[in-house]
Amino acid sequence: MIRMSKLPMQIQSSTFEVDSNIHPDATQKPTLETPKRVGILGGGTAGATIAIRLAALGLETYLFEKKASLIDGPPMCHLHAGGNLYREIPDEDCVALLKQCIDILRLYPYSMDVRPTVFAVPHRDEGLPEDLLPRLDILTQAYRELIAQDNKNKVLGEPENYYQLYSHEQLIALSEREQVEVPSTVDEWMIPVAKYLDLNKVKFPLIVVQEYGWNIFRLAASAELALADYDHAHVFTNTEIKKVVAVDCENCTTADHHVTKWRIDYQDDRPATLHAEQNKDEPITGSIEVDYLVNACGFRTGVIDDMVGVEVTRMVEFKSSYITHWENGGGQIPEIIVYGNRGTPEGMAQLTPYPGGYFQIHGMSKFITLFDDGLVASTKESAQPKLPAQYVHYIEDGWDKAPLQARSQQAIDYVAEFVPTFHSARTVGNALYGGQQIPGKDDTLRVADVSLYSNIRYARAENVKASSTLIAADQIVDEITTLGLLDRNNPIDKQRYAHEWPYLQVNDRATIDTAAQRLATSRGFPVAMAGVNHSIKVTKSNNLTL
Repeated sequence: MIRMSKLPMQIQSSTFEVDSNIHPDATQKPTLETPKRVGILGGGTAGATIAIRLAALGLETYLFEKKASLIDGPPMCHLHAGGNLYREIPDEDCVALLKQCIDILRLYPYSMDVRPTVFAVPHRDEGLPEDLLPRLDILTQAYRELIAQDNKNKVLGEPENYYQLYSHEQLIALSEREQVEVPSTVDEWMIPVAKYLDLNKVKFPLIVVQEYGWNIFRLAASAELALADYDHAHVFTNTEIKKVVAVDCENCTTADHHVTKWRIDYQDDRPATLHAEQNKDEPITGSIEVDYLVNACGFRTGVIDDMVGVEVTRMVEFKSSYITHWENGGGQIPEIIVYGNRGTPEGMAQLTPYPGGYFQIHGMSKFITLFDDGLVASTKESAQPKLPAQYVHYIEDGWDKAPLQARSQQAIDYVAEFVPTFHSARTVGNALYGGQQIPGKDDTLRVADVSLYSNIRYARAENVKASSTLIAADQIVDEITTLGLLDRNNPIDKQRYAHEWPYLQVNDRATIDTAAQRLATSRGFPVAMAGVNHSIKVTKSNNLTL
């Protein structure tokens, strides 16, 4: 069993029976005095965040992840604090994204890179920059109201600086200034944009928004360290779920059935050489009973739905972004978004900076980030959409070299259409990729959190954006409380709404650096990508400053 301790991801035992130090008898039903058990299947952003939330409340929380480490999934680029990347979604969804992002930022502050995002509308696009201004004003006011509710929500700078506009004349003037190695003002951030962006191909004004970078390696490190602080959190990595079975069930043959306990059967997928005291010819398996079951399996949530017997409609989309190195950037630059219609040959271009001259690239066309057959839907026979075998192979085994090189180069060429000197960028031989679940039938959906099935004590996290995971966790807490599995007057619950996360009291940026670097290296990425250019400062009193 791999279980979190004060040393993250330490191998505690090579057996896969329930740890006798925690539960002397794994088959023994908990008494009223015994904390209830929750099983969480999937250790992505949703599963890890839900586990932190529940373990903090004293629930015995068992988190199962198939991969070797937590939060190793689909690509992420920046904190969608307002959702300005998505012109097609409603204003109310953008406000929801703003609130969720501020919330999740306060849980994972060390995972953020404090730099703005620049949005440009190209001449080939039918839209206008002015079309976005009413939404930006709505978001500014929403941010101001959140600060009025709690001044510690002021994590994106001053509300009046949430967005700024830059004219063609301003950018021409900035292009003549010397680039600043470490920008400290928005003007300084815009100098490299003025120098490198082809100003003849975009409409004005350009829009600069305080949507920060979000680093997946630092997010994973933060979650790992947070869970290590809780004795009630038990993390199983390299673990495959073989079966989920209802143990205590009433009226199981009818639609109005009730389940009060689930059994999770799992298998250790680590190489046999790591199991010194075990028979190498036999897989190491185990089981545990839980009082509540959370399905956070990402694009594989349908597999568990089928086991549980829940019918649901969903889609899964395979997407990829590509890692490149550009030596001619001249220093730190903001993220640059060039709008385009998703899925067309002229889809959105996205240049996301990391330290050390590394850049992550999205091109929202089917020859770069999207794939001709990469969007699949569930059927009447199964809640699990079936991705083509090639993409499952990429997810489980890694990319084949030739298509990875080809798409990476196509991504470079695509960005270089708007940033001409980016032609000199070089591929790195790796990508951030994975399957993204989309509840329902709307592939433009960007806001979703959780579905609850009270009668069977089952929840399914269905986060389209990672920022909604803490909201999903809150809904699960409310559900568990209503079901009587958790004390409604738990004083510890107040800590969540005050954002008093214990791991922030004992870990600092240096600790996150070390853990993130280890994760980046183990996943085959440049170690520089584990860092940020500008970190949010976190005091031991859990205040955040820029």
